[in-house]
Formats: sequence, C-alpha cells, structure tokens
Amino acid sequence: MAAYILRRLVSAIAVMAMVGIFVFLLVRLAPGDPAAVIAGRNATAEVIADIREQLGLNAPLPVQFIHWVREMLGGDFGISILNGRPVLELISQRLEATVSLSILTMILSVTVGVSFGILAAWRSGGLIDRVLAAFSALGYSVPVFVIGYFFIYFFAIRTHWLPVQGYVPIDGGLRPWFVHLILPTVALSLASIAFIARVTRASMLEVLSEDYMRTAAAKGASSYAMLFHHALKNAGVPILTVIGISFAYLIGGVVLTETVFNIPGIGRLVVDAINNRDYPIIQSVLILTSGLYVLINLTVDLAYTLIDPRIRY
Repeated sequence: MAAYILRRLVSAIAVMAMVGIFVFLLVRLAPGDPAAVIAGRNATAEVIADIREQLGLNAPLPVQFIHWVREMLGGDFGISILNGRPVLELISQRLEATVSLSILTMILSVTVGVSFGILAAWRSGGLIDRVLAAFSALGYSVPVFVIGYFFIYFFAIRTHWLPVQGYVPIDGGLRPWFVHLILPTVALSLASIAFIARVTRASMLEVLSEDYMRTAAAKGASSYAMLFHHALKNAGVPILTVIGISFAYLIGGVVLTETVFNIPGIGRLVVDAINNRDYPIIQSVLILTSGLYVLINLTVDLAYTLIDPRIRY
C-alpha cells in the first residue's frame, strides 16, 4: 500500500505539472490584455506599456512561468491585478459559500442517489424504476442553469417560498444560511443524483442476480440484510467510482450555480476574474481545484480496499 501511495503521489505531481503548464499558457495566450483592462478605455499606449512592465507581462513566457511556479511553491499565489489584494485572501473570503454549497450538494446527491438506485433495483420494472428512468433522462438533459432559473421563477418569484438569490454566512444564523442554499443545492445535485442512482441500480441488479444472493434468500435472509449487508457492500466499488466522478461535475456546476443564484463564492470569483483578465486569480483557483480533484481520486482509489478486501495494491 505504501508503495502504491508513493507511485500515485509521483503521478499526481506529474499531473499537476502538466495542469500548471496548460493553465499558464491558456490564460496567457487567450485574447485580451489585462493591462488595457486596468488602464481603461481612454488610456494611451504609453500608459498601457507601463502597466505591462509593472505586471511583468513583457518578460518572456518561460521567465513568467518560472517566476510564477517559484512563488506558488513558496505559498505566494500572487496579488490580484484589479484590486491589489493577495489572491489567497480573496479565495478565503469566498471559500465558505462554495464549501457550504458543495458539501450540501454531495450529501444530497449521495443520500438520494444511492437510496433511489437501491429501491429501483429492488423493485426492478416497477413504478420506482420507471420514475428513476424518467428522472435520469431529465437530470442528464437539462442544464443546471435552466433548472436554476426555473426554481427561482417558481419557488421564489411565484410562490415566495424561498429567497430568490444571495447567500447568508453561517454566523448570520443557521436557518437563513440553510434556506438560501436550498434552491442552489437541489439544482446542482439533480444531475449527480440521476447519475449515481443509475449506476447504483445497475450495480445492484448485477449483484442481486448472483447465486449467493439467491442462497441468502433461500436461507430466509431479510430484505434489509440482502440489500445492505450483502448486495450494497459488493456493489460498492462502482458506486464509489461514480461518486468520485460526480465531484468533477460539481466543480464545473458550482460556477454556473453561483452565477445564477448570485452566491459570492469561488465560482463567481473566477467568472469575474476571467472577464477582467485577472491572471493570478484564474491560475490559482484552477491549480487549487485541480489539486483537490487529484486528491479526491486518490482517496477514492484507497477507499476501494475498505469496501472490497479482495482489492490489493
């Protein structure tokens, strides 16, 4: 296990190096000039040139890349081009909203998705199974921003049951915090629920058709024991895999969801940074989220051994 973890860490470093190069080049080679954005529309060429020199944008790309990597490895993710504040400070201020939305979304997705998939497999061909098929098609095909705008229109504007947009920090009250996150959480989790439920159903059906499950039924095992003690445990590897994949969808979905529901999270910070060509923020957020995704993948791989003792690394 130790050797496997070491190999994965080495591969993770290689992946992060490739991500760093890609992010650096993508941001630098995209159309637009951050110096022109900072200087304003009426700025002269001399003013823009001075700003580019101050930001170090006139240096060759390899020099800019080495300088950026050296500072980042030292814990310095740079200063925002627009407001002159440290990038980590800006990210930390937005972190609570994004983490709150992400945690609630994953809890809802895993709980409802796995439960729905188990019920659909247990009553295969029944009403629950048909409802799951229809719900999965809806969850896959409708974008999160369309669902979000529909929720705002129906649950906030028409019925006034829930707030339209915005976010309330936890220290502002647990109930206002939770109420403001209901609509974005449900909107963001629908696709993940459908995905997890379908994979759970397929994996459970495969296990339930095994001979040892029929033997357990013949010995008088209860439905609960068959589903949760035998079937779910043996079907856990594909389910755990799809939960890890859902995290990747969550990273992209958070950006759209925070924009639709006007949540001041990291997703909104990235959108504003892209619009204003704020290099340090864009690069830092992409690197941090990529590193988090690599860590999640490693955690999922290691968790396989807890679910299935036959798996060895």
